[in-house]
Amino acid sequence: MMKLYGYPQTRSARVAWALEEASAEYEYTRVNLQGGEHRKPAFLAINPFGKIPSLVDNGHVMSESAAICTYVAEKFPVAKLIPTDAKGRAEYFQWLFFVVSELEVHLWTAAKHDRLLPEDKRIAAVANTSYWEFEKAAAVLSTHLKGRQYIAGDQFSAADIVCVSVLHWAHHVKVALDMTLLNYMHTLSERPALARARKREAEAN
Repeated sequence: MMKLYGYPQTRSARVAWALEEASAEYEYTRVNLQGGEHRKPAFLAINPFGKIPSLVDNGHVMSESAAICTYVAEKFPVAKLIPTDAKGRAEYFQWLFFVVSELEVHLWTAAKHDRLLPEDKRIAAVANTSYWEFEKAAAVLSTHLKGRQYIAGDQFSAADIVCVSVLHWAHHVKVALDMTLLNYMHTLSERPALARARKREAEAN
């Protein structure tokens, strides 16, 4: 059985969502970030970077949430979380990489300079510039999503899972999202698999 190492309201939520969409059997192990468990030898033996999520499947260890979600999509093709035709797959990867490299990276940089880095390493101007970069990329995404239900092709995919989770993050830190992005986020957030993933995380030990 696969084992997911994670913590609620982090990037591990998107992996749990993908696993629930795929109706996969998996064990969820909570890594206590606040207690520093991710920096202890037991977890570093699984992920030397000390980051979550990590997924272990038959001894194979994976990190990077977008890659794990794609792995889940490939492993459970019946769930149809990734297109099977060349054009559809190209669009899937194009927008998945866009979300990670043009949206999420700026939220993460801003978070570090807002509150996560040691105080003497934080630069307020970097945080402000990162939010500005996010807003520019969000405008591109909004234009792409106008008249569309999903980010790639005509069906829900793991790229939507990653995208919606990034928009949740932006919304949580009060970054302004236009109605196209909010409607997309709220509509896909109603999927039962996301509710199951959140419940699984909340109940994990």
